[in-house]
Amino acid sequence: MQTAHVSSEHQRYAKCIEVSKRIRWDIDRDVIHGREFDLRNKFLPDGLSCVNELAFLNPKDKRFLSQVQGRTYANMFGLVERFISAKMLEISRDHWLGDQTALEALVRFTDEELKHQELFRRIEKLAADRMPPGYRFDFAPNAVASFVLGKSTWAVLALTCHIELFTQAHYRASIADDDGLSSLYKDVFLFHWKEESQHAILDELEWVREDGKLTSDAVRDAAVDDLIALVGGVDGILQAQAKSDAAYFLGVTGIPADDARAMQINATVLKAYRWQFIVSGVMEPRFQKILNALISKAQMTRIQAALAPLTYAVPVKVDAPMEMVH
Repeated sequence: MQTAHVSSEHQRYAKCIEVSKRIRWDIDRDVIHGREFDLRNKFLPDGLSCVNELAFLNPKDKRFLSQVQGRTYANMFGLVERFISAKMLEISRDHWLGDQTALEALVRFTDEELKHQELFRRIEKLAADRMPPGYRFDFAPNAVASFVLGKSTWAVLALTCHIELFTQAHYRASIADDDGLSSLYKDVFLFHWKEESQHAILDELEWVREDGKLTSDAVRDAAVDDLIALVGGVDGILQAQAKSDAAYFLGVTGIPADDARAMQINATVLKAYRWQFIVSGVMEPRFQKILNALISKAQMTRIQAALAPLTYAVPVKVDAPMEMVH
């Protein structure tokens, strides 16, 4: 039985390699190929940006707010992929003198994440060239990565799996079929999605493998504590960036900061960011299934309690249960 399990895992690593080779893409040749952003189109769909909940904004301002959020959405991926690539390179060590197929899969994963970081740096420059001045994204990737990598590998892999899975959900459910988005922006996340699909499989394999190393309930409790701390760290970044992005939007559109509308804009941007980077991933069925299989009911209750203040952050049109059933 154990031999069959190992063989199945080996095949999943091998499949990731096969797909990685087949879908390999180049930033200039396949994604950008000389284009600039067309600001006549949205960047993020309404299902992610929540701009449709701000009924007082005119279509032009709704489009601009989607572009502000879309710029941050791309920058956030560039930020998190710094610690993801570092962690994958680190855990590949376990396969150095073992399964060489698993090693190759993780090396490819790391290489692709490095490419994604470069893609998002390029996208930020293209956005800066076309959008009004004043936008800020001041988080240092190395500082954030140092904080994240200071937590247990189990927790880092849990967060990574959560991110990779909501990336898939966002593209399939919201980005892929929205014809009102910038074609360049859509292509960025089309090609990103193609490689992230394999990364999510590897995340799960490595997370479950790491889980097998946990030697006691106390060690698992500490890992859960680390995961809760990481989610709190992500939320801290989202709160700061939402405040910055709302201020940028208000400055460009001329809406006074003490206007009642400004308060609603601030609240909606934060709600959108919490939805994009925390809540939508928590609601993802595959993530719930993996997490439920690895932790106890009491540990799940602790995670639910930590998430409770964020569970309001669901777009008006999304009708899905938030509870993670154990």
